[in-house]
Amino acid sequence: MRNSISKVSVIVPVYNVELYLAKCLDSLVNQCLENIEIIVVNDGSKDSSKDIIQQYSEKYPDKIKAFTKENGGLSDARNFGIDKATGDFLGFVDSDDYVSGTMFASMLHLAEKNDAEIVICNIQKVDEEGKVTQKLTQIPNMPEKIVLETHFSVFSDLSYFACNKLFRKELFAHKRFKKGIHFEDIQLIPQLLLECETIAQTQDFHYQYLERKDSISKTHNEKGLDILRAVEDVETAFETSKYSSKREELKGFQILEGVYTFLAYLAFVENESQFYKMSLELESFIRKRNVKIKDILCYSRFGKNYLLSLPMKKIVFYLLFFTGQKKMIRKLIKHK
Repeated sequence: MRNSISKVSVIVPVYNVELYLAKCLDSLVNQCLENIEIIVVNDGSKDSSKDIIQQYSEKYPDKIKAFTKENGGLSDARNFGIDKATGDFLGFVDSDDYVSGTMFASMLHLAEKNDAEIVICNIQKVDEEGKVTQKLTQIPNMPEKIVLETHFSVFSDLSYFACNKLFRKELFAHKRFKKGIHFEDIQLIPQLLLECETIAQTQDFHYQYLERKDSISKTHNEKGLDILRAVEDVETAFETSKYSSKREELKGFQILEGVYTFLAYLAFVENESQFYKMSLELESFIRKRNVKIKDILCYSRFGKNYLLSLPMKKIVFYLLFFTGQKKMIRKLIKHK
């Protein structure tokens, strides 16, 4: 793999992650890619994260650029980092996760070899002991180089995480993460894909996503409605994109993100009135887009029926929802 003259900027937003930050930064300062800058944005942390950042920036002054700002949330911190980045390509790593030592060299090589605007790698979920709990293959059965005009099905099949991708910086010339919302990746990353002609992928599991014990019991509430708002923003961008004629793929995106991703969130909403309010919003979303139940049940992801690929518990939940059995769902949620 030849040395590239291109530079990669990796943006790491930090907020109260003192237990995990060192492992994350170790994985970045030890990248085999030499032409890399690590932009660490302390987003108003109140724990000792700031001291850890200072130690690393003093030890690795040629690699780490450290910044501190008032707390503004994940989107705000990432946008701050984008503004400071001097690289030709941008990557985003969450500060409680970590990556393989070859991640950015490998992905930059693929970007240049295939003239790709976005490169995607696989993700592994790991527990706090570093044990792999789940392997998330992102694009199975497809070539390394994907020309979107001929393989636009990926638009409705992809998982839109920011963290397992490398982006050409130009994609952010007029776009930023939307502030003050949840599910900002679903809102922005598909819009960036619509600007691309070619993407590339590796089957390597470069990105290690930490499932923290303290995040499993996250409260699920009306913030989940941001998923539907995110899909609406993508729909708007789709209509003015070069792919606006590809209606089937748009419908697939609406089903995967607007229906299935939303339902996966809804399954954890314990407050009954919020659950029913959000259910009505989803039904309205489906109706307005003239999406039929048959379309949802028959949706294929990477050539396989999506619903049938899920665990039985999810299949039962979704089928109960589609057949109007919300009271039965409420009983199941209460007895979880």
